[in-house]
Amino acid sequence: VQLQACGGGLVQAGGSLRLSCAASRRTVSSATMGWFRQAPGKEREFVAAISWSGGSTYYADSVKGRFTISRDNAKNTVHLQMNSLKPEDTAVYYCAAVFRAVEATDDRQYDYWGQGTEVTVSS
Repeated sequence: VQLQACGGGLVQAGGSLRLSCAASRRTVSSATMGWFRQAPGKEREFVAAISWSGGSTYYADSVKGRFTISRDNAKNTVHLQMNSLKPEDTAVYYCAAVFRAVEATDDRQYDYWGQGTEVTVSS
């Protein structure tokens, strides 16, 4: 499966962005999908994840109440709506997929990764 993330950009603090991750070559309707991010000089960290059905969602404490993950299995896409953005949200955001039952917050469990989309939040 190939994952293509898009939607990043430059936004002022308090603003919003919507990231999208489109899958190709294979349906991801049975996959757990996750979003991770990596800020300059820092390790990659978990942001959000969603189960194959969309029935379960998981969020990092730092984004709870501000970010929402969703999926459209008919379109083979996953979205991350990011509201009330803060400068500390600045990072490259990656989407990832895994077709096994795993700990969704652990990036080591994911098998497929997109190329990343850059988000910059100015103060």
